[in-house]
Amino acid sequence: MGSAAHRLSRARALESLVREIAREEILPRYLKTARNRKADGSLFTEADVEAQRRLVTALPGLLPGPVLGEEMTPAEQARLWQDGRRGMWCIDPIDGTTNFANGIPFFAVAAAYLVEHEPVLGVVYNPVTDESFYAAQGAGAFLNGAELPLRTPACQLKDAVAGVDFKRISNHLGDELAVRPPYFSQRNFGSSALEWCFVAAGRLDVYVHGGQMLWDYAAGQLILKEAGGESAALDGGSLLAGPAVKRGVISAASPVLFREWRQWVQAHS
Repeated sequence: MGSAAHRLSRARALESLVREIAREEILPRYLKTARNRKADGSLFTEADVEAQRRLVTALPGLLPGPVLGEEMTPAEQARLWQDGRRGMWCIDPIDGTTNFANGIPFFAVAAAYLVEHEPVLGVVYNPVTDESFYAAQGAGAFLNGAELPLRTPACQLKDAVAGVDFKRISNHLGDELAVRPPYFSQRNFGSSALEWCFVAAGRLDVYVHGGQMLWDYAAGQLILKEAGGESAALDGGSLLAGPAVKRGVISAASPVLFREWRQWVQAHS
């Protein structure tokens, strides 16, 4: 991938492409497209399908490699993962489809380029707010050109604002968070990719989610890392174990805060 400056140039080109596709395929269908259900019960819309089609066609023109997307069969995802070690794309055409389908303006297109199954470029773009988070390995993370984080994160967990998704964490941990939260306040927005970026920006200080797929966090994990934050799988395994593995995730906007947050979660899981 060349130098950090070269990678950053590639990230900006990716950002421009994602903006274009979101404006042409997603925004015109916002508040107008019907929602459908996949075999697993999750939602998809015409906008998901058309945005993925455009991304699959266009992304290899930026960098070579297969394109792994959420709107593909598990067998196809597994094959692309194995074939793409030297370079591959991982995309979520609309992260936050329920928000999109219900007219809630909190959803995003997420795209990452992975080499040896590690993200080296990442973009997360909300077309309604026109906020584009992007990063390149070793070159920093940005929101619409402004370097992240935008604010200094909390110094202690008791002062932190947390992103928490209760429905996928263990009952015991959920009870502890609900009854004896260690942080100042909590939020849940319904788009994993954007929530990762909110930690990177300092809008959230800490984050926990009980079950995410690769396309939910591939771009956001890199953006957070380049902004100075830390993350891990809840079970201690690798976040980048493959497309079919649903992982609990934990992250924080700074290494110091991450250690305190992780210790608390482990002690109460």
